[in-house]
Amino acid sequence: MANAPDPIGARRARLEALRERGVDPFSATRFEVTAHAADLSVRYADLTSGPPAEDAPEWALAGRIMSVRGQGKVIFADLADRTASFQLFIRLDNLSAEAFEVFRELERGDIIGARGPVFRTKAGELSLSVTGFEVLAKSLQPLPDKWHGLQDVEKRYRRRYVDLIVNRPVLDVMIARSRIIAEMRRFIDAHGFFEVETPTLVTVAGGAAARPFLTHSNALDIPLSLRIATELYLKRLIVGGMERVYEIGRIWRNEGIDRTHNPEFTMLELYAAFWNVRDMMSFNEDLMAHLARSVHGSETALYRGDAISFATPFRRLGYLEAFEEYGGLSRDQLLDADACHHLLHDFGIPESPSHSHALDKLFERIVEPHLIQPTFVYGYPVVLSPLAKRMKDDPLLTERYELFAANMELANAFTELNDPDDQRRRFELQAIEKAAGDHEVPPPDWDFVTALEYGLPPTAGIGIGIDRLVMMLTGNESIRDVLLFPLQRPLPPGDDDEAEAEEQT
Repeated sequence: MANAPDPIGARRARLEALRERGVDPFSATRFEVTAHAADLSVRYADLTSGPPAEDAPEWALAGRIMSVRGQGKVIFADLADRTASFQLFIRLDNLSAEAFEVFRELERGDIIGARGPVFRTKAGELSLSVTGFEVLAKSLQPLPDKWHGLQDVEKRYRRRYVDLIVNRPVLDVMIARSRIIAEMRRFIDAHGFFEVETPTLVTVAGGAAARPFLTHSNALDIPLSLRIATELYLKRLIVGGMERVYEIGRIWRNEGIDRTHNPEFTMLELYAAFWNVRDMMSFNEDLMAHLARSVHGSETALYRGDAISFATPFRRLGYLEAFEEYGGLSRDQLLDADACHHLLHDFGIPESPSHSHALDKLFERIVEPHLIQPTFVYGYPVVLSPLAKRMKDDPLLTERYELFAANMELANAFTELNDPDDQRRRFELQAIEKAAGDHEVPPPDWDFVTALEYGLPPTAGIGIGIDRLVMMLTGNESIRDVLLFPLQRPLPPGDDDEAEAEEQT
């Protein structure tokens, strides 16, 4: 049996050939880029076919060679930068013989900088007529001819750097994510908010119902948790007089991984003194409409075959009314703990450790499947909302809403509870639920109660899952497709190398 070809060995041989010609691909420290591929495509969109004019300006592009096609004294190559791909036209007449031979040693994956004027070929392709180039890095690993999509989905996530190289749509999504977050900051800053940073290592992981990741401080010899929310620290800043604060930061919850969940994710939390939940609703829908326009040029985003319209105002739907509308369930059934647990059995849902957990599971089964267009579901029961203020006319419910679209929760907001005695009682009830077996209930943060005793003004707060929002605005159905490096189980030693060898041969 003949020996399998050694693509890495062949590339190293090309590296040595370049060095023998006096070219060290790893010696460059910079390259002056004067244009990007997408910019040139727009600038020269109306250029007619023909050689470049004598006075045509020269441009300098830098990027990765994605294909090379040689035809005697002419070589065509496609150069990809962060914006797009652009064709290079390398002709022996425009370079020295030595430089032309150096280019012949280049191959797919190598990184170069190229200079020259732009023209349009007889075939109608905009091209850079290369008058000079520099080799900026040599790719010693061969790029896959085709990154096999879902067949190799785990490998795409594991080697995201390769995925970004060969799958332009993936790179475009990640760039769009960055721009969405930047646009979100601009919108929030324009409304008078201050961006702050709060601890990620905490002694009490509160502000949400979730299991934390646990760690230990060697310096202090104490147990610590990674935060599961930024809420309680941000509200301390409202007590301190900052009035309008927000944080866009990483959150860690020791929970399952599925289409809409990753244990490490990005959250916006924002708090405004002297606002209530209705003020936050208006701000929330204006922000969403603004972000949709910034990405799509209109308030409409296509997601899973549905045209999701973020045109304001969004639909308002009462929490208890939603159960009545979609499941025929009554207020008494839902607000009574024993009756609620019986409903789980009726709907074939596994038993839950607490009343709040049971309500969550019923909502997921009965209501969420109907929430396609942006909808504010408001008036959540107190048992589900330990940090929200009660409704004046219905003390069993709270001034809280969640925003849903395309069957996903995108935001959670409420008028903040600022009565320290009520907050203390709710923490005590949570402690009972935790002792009864609900491991997602956080421990009480008694220092937060002390902060409330100094006085928290009327305040509204909101949390928005950045990853799900990016999913919605970019049309991706899995959270892992909008995360650069989603969490994965490591492969046993040797497995990845073996798979790579199979692909290359």
